[in-house]
Amino acid sequence: MRAVDAIQLQDRIINDVLRNTYDPEIPVNIYELGLVYEVKVDPETDIASVKMTLTSPGCPAAISLPGEVEDRIRRLGVAEIKDVKVDVVWEPPWEPSKMSEAARLQLGMF
Repeated sequence: MRAVDAIQLQDRIINDVLRNTYDPEIPVNIYELGLVYEVKVDPETDIASVKMTLTSPGCPAAISLPGEVEDRIRRLGVAEIKDVKVDVVWEPPWEPSKMSEAARLQLGMF
C-alpha cells in the first residue's frame, strides 16, 4: 500500500467509523469528544491502529466501546486493511478540554 492510500484510509476510518461511534452516555461521537488520540494505517503491514481513551477508567463503556470501534473498522470491508488493533490508553488522561469546539457547543459547555 502506498502512503497516500494509508492517509486516505485513516481519513475514512475517522469519518465513517469514529465520527459515527458514540459513548452511550454522551450524545457526542468519540472523535469529537477527544477520546481518539491516534489513527494510523501502516502502509508496510496494512494494519489499522487506533489509540483511544475513555472519559474515566470506571467508564461503563470500557468493555464495549473499544470492541465496537474494532468491529466497525473491520466492517468497512477495505481489502487493504489486513488487521485492526485498538489500544485503550490512560496517558494522557482525558479531560473536557480535549473535546472539539463543536462537542462543547453541543453539550452546552461554553
